[in-house]
Amino acid sequence: MQIEKKDIRAVSKELLREFFVTQGDKAFRGNQVYEWLWSKGAHSFEDMTNISKETRTMLESNFVINHIKVDTIQRSDDGTIKNAVRLHDGLVVESVLIPTNTRTTACVSSQVGCSLDCSFCATARLKRMRNLEPGEIYDQVLAIDKESRLYYNHPLSNIVFMGMGEPLMNYNNMMKAIEMITSSEGLGMSPKRIMVSTSGVPKMIKKLADDDVKVKLAVSLHSAIDEIRSQIMPFSKNFPLADLRESLEYWYRKTKSKISYEYVVWKDINDNKESIDALVKFCKYVPCKVNLIEYNPIDDGEFQQASEDATNAYIKALESNGIVVKVRRSRGKDIDAACGQLANKQA
Repeated sequence: MQIEKKDIRAVSKELLREFFVTQGDKAFRGNQVYEWLWSKGAHSFEDMTNISKETRTMLESNFVINHIKVDTIQRSDDGTIKNAVRLHDGLVVESVLIPTNTRTTACVSSQVGCSLDCSFCATARLKRMRNLEPGEIYDQVLAIDKESRLYYNHPLSNIVFMGMGEPLMNYNNMMKAIEMITSSEGLGMSPKRIMVSTSGVPKMIKKLADDDVKVKLAVSLHSAIDEIRSQIMPFSKNFPLADLRESLEYWYRKTKSKISYEYVVWKDINDNKESIDALVKFCKYVPCKVNLIEYNPIDDGEFQQASEDATNAYIKALESNGIVVKVRRSRGKDIDAACGQLANKQA
């Protein structure tokens, strides 16, 4: 019976050093391999050119590198780049490069499918197939960094966990990926350039605050009225707004970092004065800003973009109460590049 090989990126540098000693080699060989795996992003042991062929063959017989493969790349007229990312087991996730005049942002996935059941999201229709491993998250960032350098002549500047999946439901793997993204032995990016977007899991928001990672936090709010929010995000029945509010207050006390609320205004769902007033009230609990997001419909069903007048009413109410608000237009419409909307393309 063939023994399944361990992904070498699941092995710490210390254990790699010990492994080489047990093989009769020097411990520093583990440092070399670790550098190839993370800093240089090696996809195979053959890439490790400063390591002897015999050692590479030995590694090949003991380990695998479960790297991603960018199956297809689509470029939008607005410069957005969408990657269909195939994993080692054949499953597919999506990552997106979003350029502006001053920076490039990687939107990455954390799960295949999603643990939650938001009615408006295509990914939720897949259900969760599995969590992504730290290396698979890291690889998405590495691939987009290369694309940023190739197409925009500068390194990747920001990362948002807004692709497929709920990142706080894959917490340990997300944190390991962030550790390597921010490490001098990885990509060396500042954690302040990373935003974790959650649908709102209070217990895990508190844990993220306790772990003091220095990342930014975004919350997909979409309604500050429990009845409406639980209708469009059924899982939130278990996490009422009072609990979410308490966790966000905890987050701010611990981190002193403002929260970004992601908020879509839908026709006949939350495009009314009651919803506007509720959002204004909720925003006063914790220092924050609001991103009003243009909706990219997944079908002709109940979720349709609200009128410009409704969006403007939100902007006026928020600004008159001293709350920073921005309107985020959907990017890459011609290639359907809204993060987390790959459902109809999943193998």
